[in-house]
Amino acid sequence: MDRRKEFPITKGQIFLAHAAVTALPACVAQAMIDYAHASSLNHQEFGSVIPHLARVRQDSATLIGAQPEEIALLGPTALGLSLFANGIDWKEGDEILCYQDDYPSNVYPWTNLVRRGVKIRFLRPEVPGKITPELVASSLTSNTRLAALASCNFLTGWRIDIDAIGRLLRHHGVLFSLDAIQTLGAFPTEVRYVDFLSADAHKWLLGPLAIGIVFVRKERFEECHPTLLGAGNVHSPNYITQDTICFENTARRYEPGVLNMSGVYGMGASLQMILSQGIPSISTAILEARDYLQSLLEEMEFEFLSPKTDALRSGILTCRHPHLSSPELFKVLEAAHITASLRNDRSGGFWLRFSPHFYNTCQEMDRVAEIIRDALI
Repeated sequence: MDRRKEFPITKGQIFLAHAAVTALPACVAQAMIDYAHASSLNHQEFGSVIPHLARVRQDSATLIGAQPEEIALLGPTALGLSLFANGIDWKEGDEILCYQDDYPSNVYPWTNLVRRGVKIRFLRPEVPGKITPELVASSLTSNTRLAALASCNFLTGWRIDIDAIGRLLRHHGVLFSLDAIQTLGAFPTEVRYVDFLSADAHKWLLGPLAIGIVFVRKERFEECHPTLLGAGNVHSPNYITQDTICFENTARRYEPGVLNMSGVYGMGASLQMILSQGIPSISTAILEARDYLQSLLEEMEFEFLSPKTDALRSGILTCRHPHLSSPELFKVLEAAHITASLRNDRSGGFWLRFSPHFYNTCQEMDRVAEIIRDALI
């Protein structure tokens, strides 16, 4: 792979913010350009669009171990999570497990259900972001109906053991909703024991904004009622409304109208790239860059909010220096054309968050360390 050709961002900067909003690979941008050009010569749903939708659904399903008929092509992540939260017929006294310090998109759709008589039970991990099967098991009650978890905490970078927690929840008859945006495209994210999943493409999947993968296990179609209705998901032969509402018999039942086709084409290209590289090799490359940067920062006495060596560490490395503020270091890095993220914890503390992808190199990590080292002198 010609890294500079495939990832034009590398020509001008070191981009380490894939846990935020990715820069687009060349193939993704080109797919969107080609679609826009074709749409100027014809209408936007020209002949190859429908077959392309089918391919993207298949690739999405392949990535997470699902069936194509269980995939809706919707984004952002919050849209899918809200569809799950609002679509279930909750009973007074039902309980939901979630983690208050997850990204707001995976908290508000659930806490909003308090007005419907649902009780929210917040998980209280001893280590910020570390959600273990044991913690989940100890938090279950006879009223727990659903656990809404993130595959990886956006701030600390702790991943969860999706299969172990999923098996536990299924054993107890508890539904499992997964916000997968911080692992999809970077680490194994499969739905063997997951009922609902939502993830936009604009982070580790290296795709555009406002398009993503929404998964609903087909056995849950009737349990998760569509709450956005239109000509796309309600049976309307020849666009004539019917006396009764009859939904599509696939996950298209959650797609009320026309889709973000430019985004679909872009995400289709990013899926092809991710699948061709393979998740195991991508994960290995991400951790190699991340761990190498960690070792360099350890030499400079950085402290870390992210796990250092745990098997469930991710591509997120969140850290700060005891003697130079994170906002100041962030400015120094920006001036050197190094893109990271600046994040706050609940107490108001500032942290630097680095999130390299498979195309980042150890030489780039050396340059990051060099810039920081100079700033500390």
